[in-house]
Amino acid sequence: MDYKQIIPNQEMRLKILGLTNFIPDKTMLRLQYRIATGRKLNLMNPRRFTEKLQWYKLYYRDPIMTQCADKYEVRKYVKSKGYGDILVPLYGVYENVEDIDLNSLPDKFVLKTTNGSHTNIFCEDKTKLNIEFIRKQLNNWMFKRNIKAGREWAYYNIKPRVICEKYLEKDQNNDLIDYKFFCFNGKPYCLYVITNRYMESGMKLGIHDINFNQLPYRRSDIQMLDERLTKPKNFELMVEIATDLSKEFPHVRVDLYNIDGKIFFGEMTFYDGSGYKGFIPDEFDFILGDQFVLPG
Repeated sequence: MDYKQIIPNQEMRLKILGLTNFIPDKTMLRLQYRIATGRKLNLMNPRRFTEKLQWYKLYYRDPIMTQCADKYEVRKYVKSKGYGDILVPLYGVYENVEDIDLNSLPDKFVLKTTNGSHTNIFCEDKTKLNIEFIRKQLNNWMFKRNIKAGREWAYYNIKPRVICEKYLEKDQNNDLIDYKFFCFNGKPYCLYVITNRYMESGMKLGIHDINFNQLPYRRSDIQMLDERLTKPKNFELMVEIATDLSKEFPHVRVDLYNIDGKIFFGEMTFYDGSGYKGFIPDEFDFILGDQFVLPG
């Protein structure tokens, strides 16, 4: 069941979820998993990747996860690993959106809240920005979001702020390809390659092995990538970076960009799709689950 189709307004969905905050995490995860997948959640002996992500939310609580889920603090983690050169240039960090001074910013930039997902504003021409609307939107994302919506522990204690980063230019196809490495105990196993994010035809996703061969699986909610892509320049370095950044965790997704061989860090995510996204064929949920060895 796709609850987003039943309740398409995100603000309304979050308000409804806010009314359920009193429900214990384990009970709520069982309910959400049933609604999203149609299956009963097995926490006693989880085998699927999506089941193990629910276990991860409940029982694995390393404080460094909160740092790495924070879009500002994670920059310090990446730098501490020796990869400061892949960080997207930072123009500013703000605790109050009223402090964002457009006059001091270049014509193009990206605004992101540090404590959310899909809370980005991409500006290609600041003269066309409605700054009052932008400030209202950012404030809503920072302070009105329901931090317990997906019961994702790593995001509970992130300080709400806004960062402003350099706008990464799209390629000749008006695209910015996203490479999302699924890593388990410091070993990248596969990656999502996401294209067409800015196209009217809609986003496409291909699941590739670590040698950049596309696998015969796809996410059930996104079109399958139907073209053969060339392995990006410095791909082996991307694998090395994902390996080094993921060594601290039983599982993390490391997101990178590659613009003609220049690698940029995107983010680190511990609960891909909140553990509610299916695969076609379904067996890939078990294949990924086999890689995810839960800590004792």
